[in-house]
Amino acid sequence: MTPKLNVKERAEAQSGEMSAEQQAAIRMVANDLHRLNQAVMRAVDAGVSVEIIRSARHHGGGKWGDLLTPIIIAGAAAAPAPEENLSAH
Repeated sequence: MTPKLNVKERAEAQSGEMSAEQQAAIRMVANDLHRLNQAVMRAVDAGVSVEIIRSARHHGGGKWGDLLTPIIIAGAAAAPAPEENLSAH
């Protein structure tokens, strides 16, 4: 079984053939994603449900990136139905 790498390790492993500028941009994404995950966990621990969905796609130079928007549900909320999982977005 292959060990599961965290976001930072995956980003570093995939950055071997990237320019220094590209590597810095990927490190920034990995760091910010880590902070986002921590913030989501804090919100859930505070009693808020959080779903992150793709709201748009940014295109530039033949490349693209997903832009995200949180869906926040305060108070007691039921778990999403199985067809509403993130892989469906």
